[in-house]
Amino acid sequence: METATTPPKINSKRLFYGSCFALITTAFSFSIRAGILPQLGEELSLSAEQLGFINSMWFLGFPISMVIGGLIYHTVGGKRIMQFAFFAHAVGVIMTIYSGSYVGLLISTLLIGLGNGCTEAACNPMIADAYQGNRMSKMMNRFHMWFPGGIVIGSLISKFMTDAGLGWETQIWVILIPTLIYAYLYFGQAWPKAKIEEAASIGSNLKAMFSPLFIFMMVCMALTAITEFGPQQWVGLILAKSGAQPMLILALVTGLMAVARYFGGVVVGKFDQTGVLLGSSILATLGIYLFSTQTGGMAYVAAVIFALGIAYFWPNMIGFTAAKIPKSGALGMSIIGAVGMFSTSIFQPIIGKWIDTDKAEAAATGLTGDELELVAGQETLGTMVLFPAILIVLFTILWFWIKNRKEEPVVA
Repeated sequence: METATTPPKINSKRLFYGSCFALITTAFSFSIRAGILPQLGEELSLSAEQLGFINSMWFLGFPISMVIGGLIYHTVGGKRIMQFAFFAHAVGVIMTIYSGSYVGLLISTLLIGLGNGCTEAACNPMIADAYQGNRMSKMMNRFHMWFPGGIVIGSLISKFMTDAGLGWETQIWVILIPTLIYAYLYFGQAWPKAKIEEAASIGSNLKAMFSPLFIFMMVCMALTAITEFGPQQWVGLILAKSGAQPMLILALVTGLMAVARYFGGVVVGKFDQTGVLLGSSILATLGIYLFSTQTGGMAYVAAVIFALGIAYFWPNMIGFTAAKIPKSGALGMSIIGAVGMFSTSIFQPIIGKWIDTDKAEAAATGLTGDELELVAGQETLGTMVLFPAILIVLFTILWFWIKNRKEEPVVA
């Protein structure tokens, strides 16, 4: 029998499943919206630039709500943050369907982005607090498998519905399915408290975040995020002229990432997060290098190596922060994630400029047509190899740093 002083029972499994469906909502909003973009542009007479600004709202809302959510997590609780996420997702979807205007789509996409950021801000610390030791790493990887997994599912749903002649409005309604499921799973549930008291203090969080290790991890996160998202954003454009099928490459990469993350706990248990991150940077370097030098069938081999390289970056950067810098709390995890998103946003135009420059240089040698596009694109991918190559050095330093650390940083 529970009394007034008895803490509420935490149903970790139900909370975890709710978190997975919330992340599937994020993935659907990413993939299905991408799939319906051509229809949106045609029906509402939107230019490519306007469609680009609409997409940018998704990336803008994400880090904003991640940072705010991290700041207020221990004050208002993850449950309320996810209540706002449900509101933002539901209203964003409905507004997308019924707004019928450019401004309405900007606002609706921003709302969906805010909901997605809230999901990261609330679910990462919840998983860190609900599970212990290596089980926390296992569940963090399994939670994050649903972003690439959801992208694969959402992309297939969008393609099937488009081929069947179903309009973009019908496809957008699909995003509400996982939204309603996570709302049901979260309903009436108590959320776990912070493992250590200092993690619930903003002052303690900030002190931990100004430590050399946290600042070092922020630099690493900027590079892991652009290593993951940079080539994925541009590889389709580049490989379209190589004899490979860009959408098959994307499906292969995201599908393998989901499978790899499912087994992430076993891998982390054997090599620790530092060993996994170092190995990932080596594979990512090799994968991008192969993308920059190979064509045709070998592009699929490159995709497999690249996918195995980037699969463990995001969940284990968050997991490392939770386990090795626990006093940074929910805010620390949110800041690490936000740094990754901001890095992706900042580097996109830089990569675009690299492509333009490489294209001009290739054209100056007399290349034209598909050959010009392929040579210039692969040259840009060759430049992108620098990101994971630097990470090999940084994660080697991190491996020795943690191995020789005298403190008690790990939450057992």
